[in-house]
Amino acid sequence: MKAMSRMKKYVWMMTAALVATAIEAAPVRVVATVGMVADLVRAVGGDAVEVTTLIGEGIDPHVYKPTRHDVLALSRADMIFYNGLLLEGKMADVLERLGRQGKPVVAVADGLAADVILADGADPRHHDPHVWMDAALWSHAVGKVGEALTAQRPDKAESFQAAAARYRAELLRLDAYIRKIAATIEPSRRVLVTAHDAFHYFGRAYGVEVMGIQGISTESEAGLNDINRLVDALVRRDIRAIFVETSVADRNVRALIEGARARGHEVVIGGSLFSDAMGAAGTYEGTYIGMMDHNAGTVVRALGGRVPEGGFRSWNEETSAP
Repeated sequence: MKAMSRMKKYVWMMTAALVATAIEAAPVRVVATVGMVADLVRAVGGDAVEVTTLIGEGIDPHVYKPTRHDVLALSRADMIFYNGLLLEGKMADVLERLGRQGKPVVAVADGLAADVILADGADPRHHDPHVWMDAALWSHAVGKVGEALTAQRPDKAESFQAAAARYRAELLRLDAYIRKIAATIEPSRRVLVTAHDAFHYFGRAYGVEVMGIQGISTESEAGLNDINRLVDALVRRDIRAIFVETSVADRNVRALIEGARARGHEVVIGGSLFSDAMGAAGTYEGTYIGMMDHNAGTVVRALGGRVPEGGFRSWNEETSAP
């Protein structure tokens, strides 16, 4: 009987050890709200994470309402990563409730220094959440992701640290590239007119004045006064190119073009930019680096600057010149 009891205890201990090992080896199930955050987690977590993105290509996170399927995915996740700063305004209640229940819920932008966060021009009580538009600033979010993943899987700490260092170095290289090509735009032409105020971090970092038809959140409506104000600026400053966004309807941009044309000033669409959502999954533009490379190249070309053939992927800071 004693031998049998010892055998059962041994089997139980071995089974428990195997289960613990299996749990430890399984990837961390992560749900990220937007593609930019998901890409950040994948870059740092590698094979140790399994990432699901809720808000995909061409979808506006400002007005996105979580579905029952989303809530189920969030509840089943081991960890949740989101941007914060009210980008995902309509998901805030769900995320806060899950955090209170003890689930690791991480806002990657909330860890950035207060003095680098821009205010909402329309409402100074709120912040501009589009921090990823500055590649150097976004690189600081890498550390927060690494710390959060390490807390969940301390056995992978060394791997997370190494991946975070590599990715941050690549983001800083991307930042240097964008600064280089943006500097080739003539100063008088460095004006970026877009559908909504998503590009102020980009403008501050890369020396471009930004004008948005709508406010920081696309929930705000552009009125006739907003359109007329921008038409006046287009004509007065001889701005020849404006930009549409993949996640925002282009009707207001078209209204600007028509308004300028009525006053004898021709304006063209300089290209389509990724603002609150990246490109299609599986494409270069479906990565954060690809999205920023596309945006920067599109803006610089349309405003008369120089972009190397192949963009960032072919750029070597030692030998390449725009």
